[in-house]
Amino acid sequence: MRDRPTLTHIALHVREVEACIAFYRDVCGLVVARERPHPKGGRIVWLAEPGRERAFVLVLLPGGAGRNQSAQDFSHLGFALSSKAAVDAIAERGRAAGVLVWPPRQDAYPAGYYCGLRDPDGTMVEFSYGQPLGPGAAEGEGREG
Repeated sequence: MRDRPTLTHIALHVREVEACIAFYRDVCGLVVARERPHPKGGRIVWLAEPGRERAFVLVLLPGGAGRNQSAQDFSHLGFALSSKAAVDAIAERGRAAGVLVWPPRQDAYPAGYYCGLRDPDGTMVEFSYGQPLGPGAAEGEGREG
């Protein structure tokens, strides 16, 4: 039997750790799972979905340069939601805060219905419904848009 790797985290070097913690807590529902001081000042923070702290975390490291992502760069973090109405609600929050980048849209399966916000560091964050991952997966499975 072969030992296979398991994806456990994504680490982002960010300009403002506290602003990013607030975004991922307030918009994405993540909680601080662990933290420790950074040797050069600030703190390293592990964020996770409640109850999934040992499965997958988003690590925020201080001292980053920030992202200046072009409109053609679709790199992003993806969060699944339980309905199109939930995607619309997140999009409206993003619009009000001036961070909505991709208005809600329906795309072909498996992309589903989604919108995109920019976090305080400039990282794109997608919120979707109807992809074959997370909430809404069963409803969207096999559908074409």
